Amino acid sequence: MSGREEDMDERAGLLAAALDQLRGVAIDEAAVRAHVMRPDNLLGVSSDRGPEGVPAEDVALPPPAPVPGPVPGPVPGPGPAPVVYSFDAAGFIQELEEMLTPNVAGYSIRLNENGSTIGQASQNWAKEPQDGSEAWTPDTRMHVASLSKIVTAAAMTRLLGAAGISPDVPIIGYLPAYWVKGPNVNSITFADLMTHTSGLAFGATNSRSDFPWMKEQIAAGTFHLGQFSYQNMNFGLCRILLATINGNVPVDWLLLESQGGLLPPGYIDNLWDSSTIGAYASYAADEVFAPSEVTGPDFTHDPADALAYNFPVTGNGWNSGDLTTMAGGAGWHMSVDELLQVMATFRRGGTIVSPDQAQVMLEDGFGIDFSVATPLGTYYAKLGGWNDNAGHQEQGVAFYLPLNMELVVLVNSPVIGEPIKDLLYPFVSSAYNYHIEEVAPSDASASPA
Repeated sequence: MSGREEDMDERAGLLAAALDQLRGVAIDEAAVRAHVMRPDNLLGVSSDRGPEGVPAEDVALPPPAPVPGPVPGPVPGPGPAPVVYSFDAAGFIQELEEMLTPNVAGYSIRLNENGSTIGQASQNWAKEPQDGSEAWTPDTRMHVASLSKIVTAAAMTRLLGAAGISPDVPIIGYLPAYWVKGPNVNSITFADLMTHTSGLAFGATNSRSDFPWMKEQIAAGTFHLGQFSYQNMNFGLCRILLATINGNVPVDWLLLESQGGLLPPGYIDNLWDSSTIGAYASYAADEVFAPSEVTGPDFTHDPADALAYNFPVTGNGWNSGDLTTMAGGAGWHMSVDELLQVMATFRRGGTIVSPDQAQVMLEDGFGIDFSVATPLGTYYAKLGGWNDNAGHQEQGVAFYLPLNMELVVLVNSPVIGEPIKDLLYPFVSSAYNYHIEEVAPSDASASPA
């Protein structure tokens, strides 16, 4: 036997022994060898920038109607009736339809209250005639880009609660032991990751969240801890931490092989990447999707999924491809209905986390971009976007609204036209605010019918 053959046999033995140390991760040698940490379909693409991508003037909403205070001085008779507000769901949906229908390739909207639909609209093409003529429906899946962070935040909130770990605990003890930890990494907490205040990759605009990039940024450390910088890698790190906290992958896995040079560094990275992705996907399926009675979301583009287009549409649609290595910060392919089921179950169902835990997560800003006070209460919103360098775009918004409502809008192109100019979130949020209406006080002196 040649020396090369002996090395290959030794490596195969090390790999088999290493895979035996994993728990609850369905992965074999063939899958590891086939795994690519930064595939070609990630080159030249960019994602949304969260709040950083929305100009401040477009975030501001019209001020809510003032609530009358007490009238100074003696006032005869009863005091003023309290101001009561309602929401015009039908008018809201109609406004979204009128704005989106002529200005996008296609879309699906659904507004639920207590898990039941009170408004919906689906128009135009998920796949244009030149690509098969598939109309949008609430069941049509699309890559939901950064709306994936909703799933990751829910999974992390559940796991941290079950493990008795506060979000304010530093992450360093749960990172791969073989990684070099740079300045201030010892102070980064789970909360810092889920609010984009870790300072890692501070100011980077490349949207990366692949394993080598995350490893490199941990080694570089940060001098911007506590400062906001929207980075997909914050939630990519969450899927690695989920795997170590849950016991799927030991923190010191392959440490000896790394130190002794028994396996090449890139090979060890590949093992960690593929294994933690598998652990994250399994946990999300079992602990987030299953309680929500959702099956089927994955990281790959299935034949029935919506394609992304430019607008006005020219040519064929864009298949953004397999986004497995973006797991955590992006990557999930879901429908409007599936995402709404997850949001409702997380918020009120009590089977992922308790309603109190869910509310605290939203108030802490984990996995969301905006918390906005309205006369009806506070809403919590997340936006997502994914585009190539030819103008094709996948985008969406998800809102946890007051009055136990949730809203999801998915669009498979840029949005053209005034006043939107591609900014879906400000338009939807302003339309929502506009359809909050003051209810006229009832005549207290009227006789009962």
